[in-house]
Amino acid sequence: MKAMKIASIITGVVLAAYAVFALVWLWGSTISWATFIKVSITAAVVVVAVLGLAMLYREYVEEKEMKKDGFLD
Repeated sequence: MKAMKIASIITGVVLAAYAVFALVWLWGSTISWATFIKVSITAAVVVVAVLGLAMLYREYVEEKEMKKDGFLD
């Protein structure tokens, strides 16, 4: 499904960027603790939102196709 592929790419990019950010924060003290927590929460919300929306879209498309094929009323 195209939506899941796009969601996977977005999620992978966000997680990779967060991993780099976390390593920079861990090894260097240029970023405050409060900023690190804010970025962590933001990254988690973005990942959950993107995957959740992609799953909802996939379910909608699958149900639509099943109705079209006559499996659902």
